[in-house]
Amino acid sequence: MRTTSRLLLGVFIGMLLGLLFGWVIRPVEYVDTAPEALREDFRSDYVLMVAEAYIVDRDLELARYKLASLGSHPPLNYVIDAIDFGVENGFNKIDLQTLNLLAVDLRSIPPAPEIGLQ
Repeated sequence: MRTTSRLLLGVFIGMLLGLLFGWVIRPVEYVDTAPEALREDFRSDYVLMVAEAYIVDRDLELARYKLASLGSHPPLNYVIDAIDFGVENGFNKIDLQTLNLLAVDLRSIPPAPEIGLQ
């Protein structure tokens, strides 16, 4: 019985020290995280900011470049996902219209041809 209680006390103290070290002494700090690692709500906000910038400067290539930093999917997919998220979470009408304008303009660009190996 005495050995079991020492073991449990040791495990408890070890876990407590591990948590103290990991959360207080040397917590993880994220620096220069890739945009593709964003949560859905932050990713939608990022897409909205790109759309708002696009409304001002009308540079579709720059908007596509910024959206491409979110990952390997076509930029239009990220805008559509942001619109869906905005509808579900109560984005205001102006924000949804801004996203929609960017989506319409992105649809006007023909898709890049597939490269096939023969």
